[in-house]
Amino acid sequence: MPGWAVPRGPVASDGEAGFLAGAALNSLDNLVRDAPAWAGAWRQRLALTCAASAAALAGRTEDERQIRDAWCLRSPGADPGPAGNFFAAWRHFCDRSPHMDVDSLRAVADRLGLRWGDEFVALPGFLDDLVHSGRPAPLLAAAILVEVERLRPDAKLLGWWLADLTIAARLRWPFAVPLLITQARSQAFRNPDGRGKIWPDGEKFERAICVALALAAVDACLLAGEIAPRAARLAEVAPKLRAKGAGEVVQLLLDQDAVPGTLRTEKLTRWGARRLFERLQTFDAVRELSGRASFRLYGV
Repeated sequence: MPGWAVPRGPVASDGEAGFLAGAALNSLDNLVRDAPAWAGAWRQRLALTCAASAAALAGRTEDERQIRDAWCLRSPGADPGPAGNFFAAWRHFCDRSPHMDVDSLRAVADRLGLRWGDEFVALPGFLDDLVHSGRPAPLLAAAILVEVERLRPDAKLLGWWLADLTIAARLRWPFAVPLLITQARSQAFRNPDGRGKIWPDGEKFERAICVALALAAVDACLLAGEIAPRAARLAEVAPKLRAKGAGEVVQLLLDQDAVPGTLRTEKLTRWGARRLFERLQTFDAVRELSGRASFRLYGV
């Protein structure tokens, strides 16, 4: 991300906001299309950050670490709780094409704790029309947020979720990238004159979305810059691992935000996994993410 493309204060015009959003999206687009081996872990970690932002908007107190625990340490098939379900919602499009139909939308609305209503049925068609309109991606994200606000003011989380999906569909990305909700409380939506917040029905909303997208893209690229060298180190030491099933664990680390230290596979016992993660730590190839002595979680 070029330094001149990073918003560093109030943005005074629509043109400047659009320029910043375009530069940020260009950098992000290059990263997405490059499809590095660690892209799965990158998207999952962005989804975790989005889930924490969603929890805060919903008046909940769970942070990223607590949401990660709720997701990774739950029993198979168990409900991860409200904040864990927010994580499930943003994970939903991390590994699939940015396509939306009514059944998928209903499932996501349920994850977000929203009562389903017939007013949502037209949203997939509305989104498809937006994508084929040819308008810039940031403006489409603003449009879907405004539409959801108009239909159901209580469904703001769904609007933010659909905004990311709309951007991915417009740019023809193979996967959506969790982004915008992280900026929902940022400076992007504060009026430069100090008169409160910019709302979806406000005249400066499209400008605010452009700035928010630029800020979110900067954060996403910075996260990629943190993950990339760790993933390179993991790939470097992978040939030195002799444990059965080590290759599967390495792939999980590249694909997931976190992998439990108690992982068991067909080729790897729980104790074998513990020894493998300890060895990876000695190689400085993984990080322990929980800070605990037990029920540990590992990631790049």
